[in-house]
Amino acid sequence: MPAGPPLLILFDIDGTLLSGATGAHSEALHRALRQVHGVDAREHAAGVAPAGRTDGEIARLLLLSAGVDARLIDERAEQVRDACCEHYARLCPADLSATVLPGVRALLQWLDSRDGARLSLVTGNYEPVARLKLRRAGLGAHFPSGQGAFGSDSEDRAALPPIARRRAGHDGVPHPRERTLVIGDTPRDIACARADGVRCLAVATGAFGASQLSGADAVARDAEHLRAPLERLLAP
Repeated sequence: MPAGPPLLILFDIDGTLLSGATGAHSEALHRALRQVHGVDAREHAAGVAPAGRTDGEIARLLLLSAGVDARLIDERAEQVRDACCEHYARLCPADLSATVLPGVRALLQWLDSRDGARLSLVTGNYEPVARLKLRRAGLGAHFPSGQGAFGSDSEDRAALPPIARRRAGHDGVPHPRERTLVIGDTPRDIACARADGVRCLAVATGAFGASQLSGADAVARDAEHLRAPLERLLAP
């Protein structure tokens, strides 16, 4: 049994665990913006790169591009979140198992078998979207409720690792930084880890290549190749 607290492993979702599961999610957000603000933001979508951003930040950038006042965006942020989650619940495909990236299932099963590993999430998805997406992909059981941090917790991606550490802590003491690890596929995943002073492994399965992810502690080309650096971190 490894000594000390387990390694808290905070996984991103899109581009890290899943690929090709964003269509219904994007449509749900656009429907929410139209419902709450009366704005069709699709014509502005090309100017907003979503990778690594939170849902709230994406919504804000789209609305600002459409000329919506920032104060109104703030006032209606919760309405947009709730509407997006409601639309996604109706639009989400019943089976997202084909979107699970190669090697991910085996990696999560292996980590679940390790006494020194604790799996959680740090994702820009609103939490109900994230939970449903993973459940429909057949991965939900690996990530317990009441843990992790989501786009519904903060619009600022950098604020999410501290929230996840706090939820994973005990008696008001957050899980220690030195036993926390972010795994993601974008420079923003790396930046949010660095902002909280925690380690980061990057995986080049999303929109960014290894050279663009060089700020991570290590870069793997896929989930299978994450096992070696994780094995080192999990060693007693």
